[in-house]
Amino acid sequence: MNDNKSNKQLLHLVFGGELESLKGVTFRDLDDLDVVGIFPDFASARTAWKAKAQSTVDNAHMRYFIVHLHKLLDPEND
Repeated sequence: MNDNKSNKQLLHLVFGGELESLKGVTFRDLDDLDVVGIFPDFASARTAWKAKAQSTVDNAHMRYFIVHLHKLLDPEND
């Protein structure tokens, strides 16, 4: 018998862009967002997020985010 929890995809999206202000999450240019990718688990998403965040450390307005897609796709079975 398959355990649905262990076989469940936990997709995560990593993306970022330059913010208008350091106090908010409004992007300066939506056409210029950097979609890093969709990852099968949080650990790999975090690795990609960390690499991108560290590569843009000189730009204080640049921010990268991890979106838990699995929570959006199936909010009742988190």
